[in-house]
Amino acid sequence: MQFMLLVYTDDSLLDALPDGERDAMMRGCLSHADDLRQDGRLLDSRMLAAPATAKAVRMRHGRTQVTDGPFAEAKEMLGGFNLIEAKDMDEAIEIAASFPWTRTGCAEIRPVQDIEAVRQRVAPFPIVKRSGS
Repeated sequence: MQFMLLVYTDDSLLDALPDGERDAMMRGCLSHADDLRQDGRLLDSRMLAAPATAKAVRMRHGRTQVTDGPFAEAKEMLGGFNLIEAKDMDEAIEIAASFPWTRTGCAEIRPVQDIEAVRQRVAPFPIVKRSGS
């Protein structure tokens, strides 16, 4: 099964770390991610730019609304994601807990749904096979 680990960080906790600790955590995280990738359990991983760089786009009453981020008053902000392969939620929790960012935020775990199953359910149109899918 695939799971998305949404990584949230609390900048006040990161800023409170002793000098060099943040970089040490990142080095450990990258090394750990390399090991998980080699084992086939980490499929993709990305960091996001700061919340202040974000834009939210909504369509309301036929008009496009664009709002500058951040969008919520929250201590923890979305900082990135990891797409993992795990046998079940318990293993996904173990993998999430192994990342250092759970010390300065949290990792929200969500099972990834099969978009092809949804396509089959809702598709009154011919299904086009895409290369690489």
